[in-house]
Amino acid sequence: MMEEGSWQVEEQVEKLLSGQGSEVTTCDVALDQSKPATLRKNVTYIVCAVIFNQQEEVLMVQEAKQDCYRLWYLPAGRVEVGESLEEALKREVKEEAGFDCEPITLLLIQEQGPQWIRFIYLAKVTGGDIKNLSAADQESLQASWWDRQSVLPLRGRDILSLIDCGLKYLHDPWHPETLPVDLSSRHLVQRLVLVFTNAENQIWILLIKAPVLHLPTAAALKTHAVTWAANMVVQEAMPSAYHDHDVNTLGVLSLQHNGRQHGKSDGVCFNTLVKLVPDHVQRDEDGETVERTQAAQPPPVENPRYVWFEVQKPTLRERLLEKTKTTSILPLHSLY
Repeated sequence: MMEEGSWQVEEQVEKLLSGQGSEVTTCDVALDQSKPATLRKNVTYIVCAVIFNQQEEVLMVQEAKQDCYRLWYLPAGRVEVGESLEEALKREVKEEAGFDCEPITLLLIQEQGPQWIRFIYLAKVTGGDIKNLSAADQESLQASWWDRQSVLPLRGRDILSLIDCGLKYLHDPWHPETLPVDLSSRHLVQRLVLVFTNAENQIWILLIKAPVLHLPTAAALKTHAVTWAANMVVQEAMPSAYHDHDVNTLGVLSLQHNGRQHGKSDGVCFNTLVKLVPDHVQRDEDGETVERTQAAQPPPVENPRYVWFEVQKPTLRERLLEKTKTTSILPLHSLY
């Protein structure tokens, strides 16, 4: 007998798996330790564009700022108050490179806790003209297509891996095209599709019981990586099992951002797939390593707020298992 409301959860998980979102109506964990996300105050979002031409040359801009004057970088900049991530991306590319562009997908998200998050997009040119030196201003001196072979003085080598990531996606997309969903969030939160699987390919999802069965959401703390939110949920739900398991955020199924109301919708909700993996290397009293056999059941929940729900729907079970094994999912990297 399926628990009442669990079919709505399965439906919600299917939506998230297909890149959609759902309203953030509550934050279950650490809300009291989190302030509403407010641009220029406690969160900074950076957008960065990876754009190629037909020859697979990458669009670069020459910096006008004093501290990196005349060095080259990808078009990038801060999201301004009242902007969506996509609007910020289009504005930065237009200001720095002269082109109109359209985002194709997020390639990667990098974070240093909630106070600094960079959203790296693969995008394409849809119009405009490349900026040349005669149009130099405080945004940039000029733009150019780079063949990645000729010597170019770079502002930072961090962009080389981003360019490689974009090329890899062009040739062989390893996750579905993922763009932010226009839904507002007041805080920066991680919503967890937190799963446990066994050798028989059964799969369970951790849920919160009240007011109705739902996926847990936890606020990001400025002292930790964004994905620490998942650890807080596991610590709260099953404290005894926490030290024997890895809490592994595999990536982002979808993300939600609106940004139109300053201080009220500057947050982001990361809908993430998280896997609870038993730590297979254990030690006995003599300090010798002991191999653990794979558990047939998830660790028992100790907090009455939570419950494990076994996924019944075969198609959903297969999709979740495939995602946990191949991690064909938008990566979220902590730079901590």
